[in-house]
Amino acid sequence: MQKVAVITDSSSYLTDEQLKENNIYVIPDPIIFGNKVVHDIDYKNDNYHKFFEEVEEISPELPTTSQPAPTDILDVFNQVKDDGYPQAIVVVLSQGISGTYSTVNNLASDFEGLDITVWNSQTAGLGSGNQAVYASLLSKKGFSKEEIINKLDILRGSTNTLIVVDSIKHLQRTGRIGSGQAMLAGMLNIKPILSFVDEKVIAIGKARRMSGAWQFIETKLKKAVEQSSLPMRVDIIDTENRELSDQWANTIHSLWPDIEVSQGIVSPFIAVHTGPKAIGFFFSYDYKKLLGNL
Repeated sequence: MQKVAVITDSSSYLTDEQLKENNIYVIPDPIIFGNKVVHDIDYKNDNYHKFFEEVEEISPELPTTSQPAPTDILDVFNQVKDDGYPQAIVVVLSQGISGTYSTVNNLASDFEGLDITVWNSQTAGLGSGNQAVYASLLSKKGFSKEEIINKLDILRGSTNTLIVVDSIKHLQRTGRIGSGQAMLAGMLNIKPILSFVDEKVIAIGKARRMSGAWQFIETKLKKAVEQSSLPMRVDIIDTENRELSDQWANTIHSLWPDIEVSQGIVSPFIAVHTGPKAIGFFFSYDYKKLLGNL
């Protein structure tokens, strides 16, 4: 049995197959529709499109998000302890955009019977999910909690996050980007290209069309591939924009046949802030090949 359990918050939006295969526990992230609280895990698989239907048709107020409820966090901690694990690593989305890290860390420090380390992924979505999967694979190989943390630091340091939103208004409404940047982008009908800078979501580029956004991303990826001494991987997630995601994935396969490319969807928890038609683009060291070299 693994000595180190791995927990993540549900915004990583790993598939049920990934969670089961890697024995990863999940803390549910809440989405608030007025007085109604739901969780993004309620919209998995065939239910995903229902989230956007509820945003448009059901809720009189646009949804917001919050950090996980302490009871939900403690329920997961207790489940891990009851399953016999002495230690756990909790991989959460960037503490610069959510209070999840602080809440989980505070509860972990007082929790008895389980030695818990909370890991700030400094990213979100599959960028965070990849770190959780890598941690679990390392645990299965028998690495200690301290060794896993050291290796996660390497993967985290190689992770680049780029987000292209169709409209800036959702990020402005939820306070994830400054009003000045949002006003300028809205006036010019610009699609901003966002990234994490000092753990805050900052516009680092702009484009009139998604084709221009791809040119910006391709330049960034090309430079990273040329400078990396280790194999790279790319993960693309979207909010009901799979046709564009497929185009970008096919282009990467054509330009860099050796790069592993995966595709997924943006969790509803994150989609509250990005809005529909957004694309999240992550590139990093290929954790599967890192594992193969150990």
